[in-house]
Amino acid sequence: MEYNSDVLVMGSGLAGLSYALKLADGATVNIITKRELTETSTRLAQGGIAAVLGPDDRFEYHIQDTLTVGEGLCHPDIVGLVVRQGPDRIKELVELGAHFDEGKGNGFDLAREGGHSRRRIIHAHDMTGAEVERILAEKVLAHPNIRVYENHMGVNLITLERVVRTGRVVAESERSCLGAYVLNTETGHVETFLARITLLATGGVGKVYVYTSNPDIATGDGVAMAYRAGALIGNMEFVQFHPTCLYHPQAKNFLISEALRGEGAVLIDRRGRPFMEKYHPLKDLAPRDTVARAIDSELKKSGDDCVYLNISHKPADFIESRFPNIHQRCLELGIDMTREPIPVVPAAHYMCGGVVVDAWGRTTISHLYAVGEVSMTGLHGANRLASNSLLEALVFSHQAAQSAREILPQLQSKPPVPVAAWETYGATDSEEAVVVSHSWDEIRRFMWNYVGIVRSNTRLLRAQARIGPILKEINEYYWKFLITSDLLELRNIAYVADLIIRMALWRKESRGLHYNLDYPQADDVNFHRDTLISIEGWH
Repeated sequence: MEYNSDVLVMGSGLAGLSYALKLADGATVNIITKRELTETSTRLAQGGIAAVLGPDDRFEYHIQDTLTVGEGLCHPDIVGLVVRQGPDRIKELVELGAHFDEGKGNGFDLAREGGHSRRRIIHAHDMTGAEVERILAEKVLAHPNIRVYENHMGVNLITLERVVRTGRVVAESERSCLGAYVLNTETGHVETFLARITLLATGGVGKVYVYTSNPDIATGDGVAMAYRAGALIGNMEFVQFHPTCLYHPQAKNFLISEALRGEGAVLIDRRGRPFMEKYHPLKDLAPRDTVARAIDSELKKSGDDCVYLNISHKPADFIESRFPNIHQRCLELGIDMTREPIPVVPAAHYMCGGVVVDAWGRTTISHLYAVGEVSMTGLHGANRLASNSLLEALVFSHQAAQSAREILPQLQSKPPVPVAAWETYGATDSEEAVVVSHSWDEIRRFMWNYVGIVRSNTRLLRAQARIGPILKEINEYYWKFLITSDLLELRNIAYVADLIIRMALWRKESRGLHYNLDYPQADDVNFHRDTLISIEGWH
């Protein structure tokens, strides 16, 4: 089956849906999404969106906070671009119909989170992402030029270069994207989605680790597909571990928002003693990498399974109204956060690296854009400032849509390049699913143990020694058997794990989210730059 559109959007979070809406009045748009339309990382975002909206705030303050947390690797021009567009992009969401909590007077109720010098986090209680996803999905489903294909997963990007290599004669020889081969997970068939412009908005890579706040869909699909197609990838060693995920056997992936610490919650050990003052002057409002390493250090010293986050000293009615979602989920698990501390542990949360893009969201492959967590824009540097992620997705979906509008008329005037349907080449159904599940578990466990919050040369080399043979096994399996979503996800996390390991080994220093015991200090002489690699080698 072949589908044609002006624009193909892969992913249905804030980045993908916002981009689609900005283009749909003048173009046909196909959206593919791995599960249901609203099953995204965006929907799970609790804290909010950072923007300069308060009377005591200035763009310069937000810019400086972002640069400080990014530890020297933020791109100042991109930071300025994103921060200065923030209020306008928030205004667009409100005009679409998104509802955010209001404060006293006519303004928003602005929260503060770690690393921020001012209260500037706009939120909808503790379910900001769900509110944003709700309004965007509603508008997308109502638009006549947008078609949504749920339960569809990208297999490989289709590039002009690949078409040329298969013997087709075309007028151009540049590396450009023509769309993607996509697995319909309900039928098991691989379908061809062709488009003049393709956007990767596939989210993060959290499932490469055992413990993560990410949903099950976060398997690094966009990064892996772009890498295999020849795109430039950057800064994958900078994996942000959120300090506070709920520690409970039934609380899979449930995040305890940083906004609790912004409202006065304190991290304590099993004996009830606060410990963050030992690690940073901002104590519990220190940047996330500092807090995550502090918790990791406390757990290694004590041997305990978790630490605790205590906000019970605040009035119960305030806790229930400010954090209704977290309060309710904790109650379901027998934890009353108005009376007792919440058990928490760090978990993989956000990838600061990804597919390298310019200020317009353009990758190094023509007609291929990337927006959101899948991309590396230069905003986050070595560590992401809290609540800058949704802001980045808003701004760069706007930038990418502007760029696409400029080139679409020219592309629409050209005849489409013929592309062959997917070939199975004699592949058969597999009777060895255990190979997939075993490799899946092995990768995630050695990534957590060896390439996690605290690393060392020995740990990284152990990880590298394992990922090579596993990648070889997976690729052999991929060509021998008919593909499934489980196999595709395994293949993608293996590619992502390999990229993280190689970049972490290259960076012989400690900076931001990358902490190596063998090189505990930053080295500005040799490593004050981005880590860049493509399938052709280092850049």
